[in-house]
Amino acid sequence: MRGLILAVQFLTRLPTPQLAEFKPEWLAASARWFPAVGLIVGALLLAALRLGGGVDPWLAALLALLAWVGVTGGLHLDGLADLSDALGAAHRSRERFFEVLKDPHLGSFGVLSLILAVVAKLVLLMLLARQGGSAWGLLLVPAWARGFAVAWSATLPAIAPGSGERFAWQRDWTGMSLNLAVLLALSAWLAPALLLAPLAGLGWRRFLRRRLGGMTGDCLGAGVEICEIAMLGLLLILPAQLPAL
Repeated sequence: MRGLILAVQFLTRLPTPQLAEFKPEWLAASARWFPAVGLIVGALLLAALRLGGGVDPWLAALLALLAWVGVTGGLHLDGLADLSDALGAAHRSRERFFEVLKDPHLGSFGVLSLILAVVAKLVLLMLLARQGGSAWGLLLVPAWARGFAVAWSATLPAIAPGSGERFAWQRDWTGMSLNLAVLLALSAWLAPALLLAPLAGLGWRRFLRRRLGGMTGDCLGAGVEICEIAMLGLLLILPAQLPAL
């Protein structure tokens, strides 16, 4: 369970037992648990959506969004903002891109990306709460996105030191294949629309390969946010025929 504990600690703000010792290689090995942590996050989001759904879809969406940001600590939103600032200010200069990416200050492009991401999730969550049955897919959206992050780090070169580089050197193909099979099976059962989810992950990987030539931790975080929004859209376009929450 050490790997699961480290994965929960890295990806969320949820309380966990404290480990007596820590080795850097353990963190890389914990990546196989990232989709499982995503399922935990998804379960909390689904519970929040159901809690507010008895009152109003907008309240359900707000509670789910607050849970999403609170549980993850805005980890991936931070990556989205940093990458947006760097891409917006780089003007196709690679040196400028990395200079802005390392800058801890938030710029106008980062602010705009955060507003758009939060508003998009709020509206999409409200529509999911209104549809009812499609909301079951919310359980799987964070799991798919965190599985994508592992795949991106394993198949793209790290172009800057950071959290992305920590996972790039250890490629657990068996673990990734098992996670993929489990997510596909759960999607076929709960939310068939998410059988198309790998297209979102492949699309972001293609963007990183063509535009940057690799990935950083911020690229992974930004991809998680963008793919989560894309998957929420999939759930609305291709709703599941399940009982309403």
